[in-house]
Amino acid sequence: MQLLLVEDDEMLGEAVRNRLQKADWRVDWAKDAPGARLALTDHGYDAVLLDIGLPGGSGLGVLQHMRSRYDPTPVLIVTARDQLSERIQGLDAGADDYIVKPFQLDELGARIRAVVRRSQGRVSPLITYRDITVDPARRAVSREGERVSLSVHEYRTLLALMEKRGWVVTRDQLEDAVYGGSSSIESNTIAVYVHQLRRKLGDDLIVTVHGFGYRIGEERA
Repeated sequence: MQLLLVEDDEMLGEAVRNRLQKADWRVDWAKDAPGARLALTDHGYDAVLLDIGLPGGSGLGVLQHMRSRYDPTPVLIVTARDQLSERIQGLDAGADDYIVKPFQLDELGARIRAVVRRSQGRVSPLITYRDITVDPARRAVSREGERVSLSVHEYRTLLALMEKRGWVVTRDQLEDAVYGGSSSIESNTIAVYVHQLRRKLGDDLIVTVHGFGYRIGEERA
């Protein structure tokens, strides 16, 4: 999962970025409004954490720019301003949720996961297929109710496939999900993780689509 953090406070931004990276998010950090607009033009994100008071413009301006371009990326506004009118203004501009400083980092993480779930059409925090359940909030995997131990890379591979179940996920997409776009990856690395997942979760869980990639679940039309 990739997130854009838009925050000019160095101390807060560092704390938020470090906490989210520990939760397996890849975080880009923009410290002003022009940098945020540029990042949103050049990259696709799963969510945006957006401060309202920014150098070079306002967070609301960034949000309005996103929505004017029909960018549906979920946005969580992060601000020190707690007046009801400002909350309403942010939500009316297209924000998906709102959190007021100071906040607990655990609550922030939960709110991010919630807006991402809603954007993906998921209400439940759990992702389930057959007897396999993935809990992204706890980074836990179970089979028939029993916890399954996975390496970090195996877990990221499984999560990428489960989130897109029914669709083919290419090797490049899996590499990006696991390594964040690193170019120094052995050519058979993803195949090794898929092999390990089949061994731990069932031989027929992951389908190889030759020449394209891998899929979990029946192919969607």
